[in-house]
Amino acid sequence: MADRMTPEQRHRCMSAIRGKDTKPEMMVRRYLFAKGLRYRVNNRKLPGTPDIVLKKYKTVVFIDGCFWHGHEGCRYYKLPKTNEYFWRHKIAMNMARDFANNVDLELAGWRVLRVWECDIKTKAKREATLETLYRNIISPQTSAVPTATPPQATTTHPHTSYPDSPSDLPIAAEPDPDYTQEES
Repeated sequence: MADRMTPEQRHRCMSAIRGKDTKPEMMVRRYLFAKGLRYRVNNRKLPGTPDIVLKKYKTVVFIDGCFWHGHEGCRYYKLPKTNEYFWRHKIAMNMARDFANNVDLELAGWRVLRVWECDIKTKAKREATLETLYRNIISPQTSAVPTATPPQATTTHPHTSYPDSPSDLPIAAEPDPDYTQEES
């Protein structure tokens, strides 16, 4: 199926998608600030450029969009019908990058917390999620040894799915896929 937009329209539409200061990120930042926590945002010196860095607690927070980070089972994660192979590959690579960033951060001694976009969309879920996030931040770390676990949401989520190991995902050393071929 052909794209309904001209290349110029598609470019304008895609360039409007922001990577920082998003609405979900601002909700989390306002909540943490109101609770008295002080933080830095988008620290480029750390792997993955975490959305929120709480140096005092040696904790970083990522606010992940359900579509871009492949939140399986979530109503906000639906692959586009056009160019499905490209999107499947792109999201798999995003998930692999998230996993690698978690490992790097944990090996450096940081605690990594992730919040899914869908967990803060509605007011009821938002309050519970943000309270859980706050408690996770201020609670002392249970071990000084990093665990290098896959990315986790801050709340127990029935459809939170990240692979158990990076071997489940394509790696950067694989040949670049040919996006012109249709997947059968």
